[in-house]
Amino acid sequence: MKRINVIGTTGSGKSTFSKRLSEKLGAPYLQMDEIFWKPNWQEPSDEEFFANLNKATDQPMWVLDGNFTRTNHIKWPKVDTVIWIDLPFFTSFSQLLKRTILRSVSKKELWPGTGNRESIKKSFFSTDSILVWFLKTYWKNKKRYTKLEQIGKEQNFEFIRLGSRKEIEQFLREVK
Repeated sequence: MKRINVIGTTGSGKSTFSKRLSEKLGAPYLQMDEIFWKPNWQEPSDEEFFANLNKATDQPMWVLDGNFTRTNHIKWPKVDTVIWIDLPFFTSFSQLLKRTILRSVSKKELWPGTGNRESIKKSFFSTDSILVWFLKTYWKNKKRYTKLEQIGKEQNFEFIRLGSRKEIEQFLREVK
């Protein structure tokens, strides 16, 4: 494994897992959200986003944390492994809720230089809430990701599904 894309619904633990895996492999950690979001939660054009992602993944080794299906044409020709963090609904939701509360209270900047922070108002009282996003996308993502194993066979990358914290820990212990 040299080029790995870690996917999963929001709150599944992609970032935590990806950071740990990148440290274990000695590979750069790339976060899709950091590549995507501009200051003040501004979205780049697809052209700008795709160029930034292509540049970030144009190195011999990396662990990329994030989904953004519209980028599959850039990242998947380069990957050798896709890892799906597929934790149960309530596990993912409780992790997301805890993370959202902590980030909203701490006001910690999510990606250096962007000024992007989570807030109580946006997180809990907005239609743009990450919690609402989770509720809208969890089951759709699960169906979509279930089909990826076949795509991996067609596109020649390994597909690994980790469905519990126990499987995640075992995988991290065994990876070299």
